Amino acid sequence: MQASLVDIAFEEPPFSLLDERLRQRLAEGVDLHYFEALAQPLVPGAVGEAVYIIHKGEVAELAADSALPDAATLDKAQREGLDAWVSLRIGHYTAGDLFGALTLLNGHCRTRFVCEQETLCYQLPAELFFSLCDECPAFGEYFQHSLSDKARLLAAQRDTRQGASRDQAGFMLARVMDCMRPPLKLAASASIEQGVKAMQTAGADSLIISVEGRQGVVTRTDLLNALVIQGLAANHPLASLGSFALVAVTAEEYLFQALVQMTRHRVARVVVKERLTPDAAVVGVIELTDVLGFFSNRSQLVSLEIERASDMAALEQASARLPEMVRALAMQGVHMRHAMALLSALNGRLIERTFAMLVEEEHRASSCLMLMGSEGRGEQILKTDQDNGLIIADGHQWPENEDTLQRFSDALAGLGYPPCPGNIMVSNPEWVATESRWRGKIARWCAGRDGEALMNLAIVFDARASGGNEALVDSLRGHLVRHATRDELLLSHFARPALHFSTPLTLFGSLRSPRHGIDIKKGGIFPIVHGVRTMALERGVMATGTFARLEALVSDGRIEASDSADLAEALSLFAELRLRQQLRHLEEDEHGAAAGGASDSRKDGQEQTTATREAGSRNLIITQSLSSLERDLLRDALSRVKDFKQRLSHRYHLEY
Repeated sequence: MQASLVDIAFEEPPFSLLDERLRQRLAEGVDLHYFEALAQPLVPGAVGEAVYIIHKGEVAELAADSALPDAATLDKAQREGLDAWVSLRIGHYTAGDLFGALTLLNGHCRTRFVCEQETLCYQLPAELFFSLCDECPAFGEYFQHSLSDKARLLAAQRDTRQGASRDQAGFMLARVMDCMRPPLKLAASASIEQGVKAMQTAGADSLIISVEGRQGVVTRTDLLNALVIQGLAANHPLASLGSFALVAVTAEEYLFQALVQMTRHRVARVVVKERLTPDAAVVGVIELTDVLGFFSNRSQLVSLEIERASDMAALEQASARLPEMVRALAMQGVHMRHAMALLSALNGRLIERTFAMLVEEEHRASSCLMLMGSEGRGEQILKTDQDNGLIIADGHQWPENEDTLQRFSDALAGLGYPPCPGNIMVSNPEWVATESRWRGKIARWCAGRDGEALMNLAIVFDARASGGNEALVDSLRGHLVRHATRDELLLSHFARPALHFSTPLTLFGSLRSPRHGIDIKKGGIFPIVHGVRTMALERGVMATGTFARLEALVSDGRIEASDSADLAEALSLFAELRLRQQLRHLEEDEHGAAAGGASDSRKDGQEQTTATREAGSRNLIITQSLSSLERDLLRDALSRVKDFKQRLSHRYHLEY
């Protein structure tokens, strides 16, 4: 066939991996092949002769033992959409998709391919396919790529498609090295006057000093306070003015990570170090003004609004901007792990500011708010149910705490965090206790080992501090680790829920495609999160996020780096697919609200049923709506989950 007549998307994987010469050879070597409706290009057990690239039409992939539809059933499916026949699909291929490559590589076909309508395919002969694989190893490897490799290809494909909108994500893609300024370093013995002059000359807002091997920061505000408020002389040395609890990043990190640190630690600058160790040299400084120079998606604006809010009304305005920011991050294709970190910092700061506004300082100093669930792990994107608890220091008197904490829960609801259906909130006295009582609860849960007790242990192990005395949470989680780390029987019980939900793959490793979609939370997210949580508990890993726990387990030698990378990519993919589904629901809700929705009386009658139905549907992924590459990624990711569950079963003796 003449190359000029071939309509193949050479700009997309896997064809984008070929050079111009090989693309030309492919175009010249294919032929158009026509299939009637219900024709079967490949059947179970067949030895493949070609790879098929669909030009027009649709092809379904069915399990080997699936019954073929007759013409009337197929016609009804095409007219009425999803029904019993369509739900039998384990794969669905349309124009631009290819199939048959795995048949060639495996030696035979394991499933059945059926044309749902008259279909035209470019037929790439096996001999030419293998020749392309030999001359371009990346092309052949694509079909057996690791999950992380395929994820990078998908990201590259989206970069190309999104073009200019991707350029607007400069802030999210910029590295710290792109905008850090050289550090202004002075001797600790230098005077305040010398510091002021040095800053003025350099146009800097801070300088670095070193005292007995410890590096510290002195800011312009520190110098002003020293002169005006403390009344120190202009020749007073800088040594006593430095702050030595530095918040640091490395030059290779994304600029957004510097923003996360600023938001989390409530500072206007971070230092840049060669490596994140106490003795590493400071090689740069990132000021808030540097970050503002790169922001492109309102993230920093939201952060500033949160910090400047003086009342709950102002916090509500800042909170209302978060969904807009989530959409921007999703449209720009920012990696889900990075988006989670940024949004978790902003969500956490919103909750912390609310706590500070409603709880008096004397009580905050002797208590600590715990964020739990996905918010505790830093894996929340859109706002979910409240999951929080409170630790009160032993001996501290706070008799009126119930009224205050109820107002706090109500305020969070006003910010868009609905009450927890399981009532795991500070407005429930069961989740508010002194240090001693919390330790007693943990001891009872460890001894009880029933479903509720194990769930509570998981909730507390994921907790992170958000307001108040953070040491109280660290101490409580340390107490839990000491109770559980060497208790093999407890760990076995604790791990078991990771196997509660089946992995949505067929016996042959293809995607199951139920009519209403795959529950990605049950089938993909939860097994990874809980399995990694169990391993972290066993090894005493104190990180709360799943990604950080994976990294710590690699360092500990508990898991291979390649396995960790695949599980991290799988979790990112599941979160991204789930977010896209949730954003669709959010848009539908907004459109419904704009249109007026149902009458109030009708809403009252349907509220609980609708909430329950929507909670489940927000996790459902319709595989037929995914691109071919996304389906490949999803299938590979779920395969990693299945393997991980088998390893968990073996390690914790769950097969018994």
